Amino acid sequence: MTDVLTTLQDQSFARATAATASSYPPERRLKGGQLVEYLGRRAFAVIGSSRPDGRPHAAMSSFIRRGTAFWLPTVAGSVRERNVRREPWLTLTVTEGDRDMHVVVLIEGPADIVPLSEVPADIRAAVTGDWIAAWIRIKAERMLSYASEGALP
Repeated sequence: MTDVLTTLQDQSFARATAATASSYPPERRLKGGQLVEYLGRRAFAVIGSSRPDGRPHAAMSSFIRRGTAFWLPTVAGSVRERNVRREPWLTLTVTEGDRDMHVVVLIEGPADIVPLSEVPADIRAAVTGDWIAAWIRIKAERMLSYASEGALP
């Protein structure tokens, strides 16, 4: 798992603009094991999608990660689900802390709606409830991370 996330992040920074690369200096980026550990202990992300009129939509969601895929449970007819059906691309912001003790991982990628019957059993078992009508799967194509100096050991 570590190599997949590290490779994705390295590729993302290789394609990043100079402004982005300087905002996320190499010494502040999470390394492979840190990425796996951080994303493994986080359960929620802010999900960004695009409304039909182009305005952004943000909402909190739980997520389950498998490799570079992120799975989000959703209710039937949610704004996020409708947005993904129309514009199949999402962003995830996984963050914690504040000021000199913060960590953030930004993820972007194409998304699709996966019917319950097609969702792997381990994903379905990770979040329970009769409110889940479908799952949104994001295939991460871009991942950037930053940890302030005091945030990690």
